[in-house]
Amino acid sequence: MASTLAEKIIAHSCGREQVRPGEIITASIDLLMMHDSGGPRRVASRLEALGATVWDPDRVVVVSDHFVPAVDIESAEILALTRRWARANGVRHYDSVGICHVVLQEHGHIQPGMFCVGGDSHSTSGGAFGAFMMGVGATDITAALVTGEIWLKVPETVRVNWNGELAAGVSAKDMMLFLCASLGMGNENQAFEYDGPAVRRMSMSERMVLCNMSAELGAETGIVTADAATLHALELAGRPFAGDIGRWQSDSDAACLANHCFDASTLEPQIAAPHSPANSRPAASYGRVAIDQAYIGACTGAKLSDLQMAAEVLKGRKVARGTRLLIAPASVEMTARAAADGTLRILTDAGAILLPTGCGACAGMGAGMVAGGEVCLSTTARNFKGRMGSSESMVYLGSPYSVAAGAVKGEICDPREMLAETA
Repeated sequence: MASTLAEKIIAHSCGREQVRPGEIITASIDLLMMHDSGGPRRVASRLEALGATVWDPDRVVVVSDHFVPAVDIESAEILALTRRWARANGVRHYDSVGICHVVLQEHGHIQPGMFCVGGDSHSTSGGAFGAFMMGVGATDITAALVTGEIWLKVPETVRVNWNGELAAGVSAKDMMLFLCASLGMGNENQAFEYDGPAVRRMSMSERMVLCNMSAELGAETGIVTADAATLHALELAGRPFAGDIGRWQSDSDAACLANHCFDASTLEPQIAAPHSPANSRPAASYGRVAIDQAYIGACTGAKLSDLQMAAEVLKGRKVARGTRLLIAPASVEMTARAAADGTLRILTDAGAILLPTGCGACAGMGAGMVAGGEVCLSTTARNFKGRMGSSESMVYLGSPYSVAAGAVKGEICDPREMLAETA
């Protein structure tokens, strides 16, 4: 019988020819990722109580990104604990050079056909490389660290096909905000497979946004079939793929729960109003919504391509008086590359304030938090109450184009207006 890509990967992980949606199986893990917030500080005492050790340290990646740089003694102690635990348990892949979901891809840890788990809901980002990667909590991470296995219910596959080509000023973030509004956020136990001409033209960074924000749809994971772009990215990361990517694709006649087709060429820039990504509608439909803070950061909005999008809008312009623009690149490498190609100069010349790399304001844990009564327009993936600071703040979500344009105008607007002026 025909199988989807998600089903093929899961079947391989449990040593079977095939699996079917709804089955509960035990899968062997190719890679486990955890970070400083949900990692050692949550699992170390549990492992000690069990007298257990890590099943395979070489298959574990630990990244410090939520509490960096430390803003108080508690944060410093958490970071120290994370470093000590990784060293004591022989985990060679420990990093503190960027957001975990971005670092995994930069270092080539995720390969086509792999079955991976992460201690963070946005671990679904790994699906951009043709892998199956899902996020789980600290209890499941503890068990997986000891056994190298995890149980799951085989998800249904939902295919999302994007035809056409995205217009200037429209990005993967707009696609996902549109899908949150169109398909809702209650798509539990589903694997979203993205395809179509518009997706195939996307950079790996943009495909990561699609898979990352599958978590906002409520899906188990998001996935994009590996192709030449995937192989090139892995070569650049120094870990070329040695397998056959032809093996890791859905059969054309595989059964799916649903097939959705959209025209990318008609998509407009989207903005999600508080307090849900599902509250999305075209940016041009908003009235005058003044913003106090514009934030370009997080795993969905501060990779090099995101910073370059913002620079397209900000070049030759200034941030509006009364509005602050904060930018936190997604990794040290992204910062270096943005400095080398002149992107950072454009951003700072416009009045942007450069923040340290990390999850920071996105998780409401560091510099850039929003006060009560303030309005923030952000490239982050979530905007529920209190996500970026005060529960009395209002957080809107948009693409780097939209956030940069909002910073210049001081209010929500369609970024295509400014891009047209400089075309």
